[in-house]
Amino acid sequence: MSTKTVTTWKTAHEFESKLGDNSIQLDGSKKNGFGPKALLLSGLAACSGIDVVDILEKMRVEFSDFVIDTEAEQVDEHPKVFTDILVTYRIKTDAANEDKVRKAIDLSLEKYCGVAAMLRKNSAINYKLVIE
Repeated sequence: MSTKTVTTWKTAHEFESKLGDNSIQLDGSKKNGFGPKALLLSGLAACSGIDVVDILEKMRVEFSDFVIDTEAEQVDEHPKVFTDILVTYRIKTDAANEDKVRKAIDLSLEKYCGVAAMLRKNSAINYKLVIE
């Protein structure tokens, strides 16, 4: 199975990237779209988030208001790669579900999320869990 996107230059550092009928704006100056590295962090959050939702549903854990914050440190010289990534999972659920939520996150980051697997080859990925 392959994934193909088509990315077209618009102006300055702005591009439009398409996947089928879907499109997203990218902007290196971050004025009119995501910067490429921010998009990568969003991809990590969504990839892991999808896994966590699926795993928690299989565990029959009720939750709502699920938000994932991602932030990364990067080196100062080119190529400016990420060195450390912190993913903060904020989820509204009963405090008694904390162990199950942690298990779902661990499974995602260590086994299922392909984006995490790719990023982990160069960057440490750590997480925090906030039960609300």
